[in-house]
Amino acid sequence: WGRGGAPTGLLDRRPHVISRLGVARTFQHIRLFGGLSALANVQVGVQGRDRPATLQVMLATPAVRRYEARAVRRAMELLAFVGLAHRAHVPAAALAYGEQRRLEIARALGADPCLLLVDEPAAGTNTAEKNQLAGLLRRVAADGISVLLIEHDMGLVMSVATAVVVLNFGQVIASGPPADVQRDPAVREAYLGPADAPGGG
Repeated sequence: WGRGGAPTGLLDRRPHVISRLGVARTFQHIRLFGGLSALANVQVGVQGRDRPATLQVMLATPAVRRYEARAVRRAMELLAFVGLAHRAHVPAAALAYGEQRRLEIARALGADPCLLLVDEPAAGTNTAEKNQLAGLLRRVAADGISVLLIEHDMGLVMSVATAVVVLNFGQVIASGPPADVQRDPAVREAYLGPADAPGGG
């Protein structure tokens, strides 16, 4: 569903078109501009929308300067939202791993999405970073943005999800509220092994 509630397919759409439809994403393997500051990385997301015409940019018109000032303010707001305002001028490559994960989310939020796709954000993070991430995802959802989380860390999934879909070898084996899915025999067998197997539940 795109902006305005109209159904739309995404598979044949170019990335900038998908963004304009209100869909943003992060990546399983972090894709930041390492040599740019955290602030500049988020500005890339913010300035991807409603950019001034090329001629206006070349002439550095007052409208362009106002646009750029708004972009900086919005980027700083998003850095504060993810807890990185104090790291605004640090190169992305110099940030800790968990900070880079949150920076990617801030950059995606710069596109003002109605749906945020988050691909395995807990990969490589420690317990404290996972807890920060869980709190951040809950705040994103509380702001009215739908979050589609792809994640293998069940602790994180169960702490933030309101609905869960479980895939096993590409097939949906269970879906529903987290507590129900956690008790589902097919899920338990897929992830823990048959109950009558040695060591099984």
